[in-house]
Amino acid sequence: MTEHTIPTTTLGAGGPEVGVQGLGCMGMSFAYGPADADASRATLERALERGVTLYDTADAYGAGDNERFLAPFLAAHRDEVLIATKFALSIPPDDPNRRIIRNDPPYIRQAVEASLRRLDVDVIDLYYMHRRDVNVPIEETVGVMAELVREGKVKQLGLSEVTAGELRAAHAVHPIAAVQSEWSLFSRDIEAAVVPAARELGVTLVPYSPLGRGFLTGAFQDATKDLTQDDFRRTMPRFTGENAAANAALLEPVRAVAESHGATPAQIALAWVHQQANVHGLPVVPIPGTRSPSRVDENTAATSITLTEADLAALNPIAEKVTGTRYADMSFTSAGRE
Repeated sequence: MTEHTIPTTTLGAGGPEVGVQGLGCMGMSFAYGPADADASRATLERALERGVTLYDTADAYGAGDNERFLAPFLAAHRDEVLIATKFALSIPPDDPNRRIIRNDPPYIRQAVEASLRRLDVDVIDLYYMHRRDVNVPIEETVGVMAELVREGKVKQLGLSEVTAGELRAAHAVHPIAAVQSEWSLFSRDIEAAVVPAARELGVTLVPYSPLGRGFLTGAFQDATKDLTQDDFRRTMPRFTGENAAANAALLEPVRAVAESHGATPAQIALAWVHQQANVHGLPVVPIPGTRSPSRVDENTAATSITLTEADLAALNPIAEKVTGTRYADMSFTSAGRE
């Protein structure tokens, strides 16, 4: 490993090595306003140069556009990277703004074939159930996912926003390599039950939105005032109105710790997430999203920052003071069902 490359960890018990930081690719095609395709392509390449090997997408990001966008990059670097994608958020043809959660076997088989085509790959390295349909037994859903592994269409299985009980039930059907959930200085609900279950089962935690969707970096203060009309964050209660103002005031300890390390607030927020691997005793691979090569440099440099006990004492109380939920409807999250 050179000074320019991040360390590695394992993806699931006995799984492949991956860089300890992945890349969330959603924003390159979806949710966060206009994107520059050339800058996004340069970001993919820069991430690989820094040792990022896990690239995260989903079939719902831009109705398949993000998978299609990634295909040329994957073709050029197939032996160097792992691609993670997801199923479960079905988009009705007559209403592209709606999402219907589907975990039924016929839909899963339809979804995997479509993702394979869009990504232009023979096998998906990590295939996630994006959200849980409580009307379908998770054993049935994972049973079909396990068939995809046996058929060579998928290498490893993942789950997103599941409870500890759901994780254990799924793992009893087929080993689960990764659980993806929001985990950051602002969102720590998974520590109560999901993280201990993952540690017990040898499952890697893949935190999404480790930078609080950019709020922890100071990139914006109020979504309705600072972000474009098509930005998904405008729908999130903690980023608007009085909640946003109250939460912005919580960032002072992040800025203070950053100054003491000669780092940016984003790097401290990421360093905190990375340090949870040692705190909780399990592999942790956050997937911060960016469309800028310079942000890749900033984000990956956070892997070399070690926070002190005093730093952690200043940062750890933040989450319990956050006002507003992370989604308007929390029933689709593990916290909403735990």
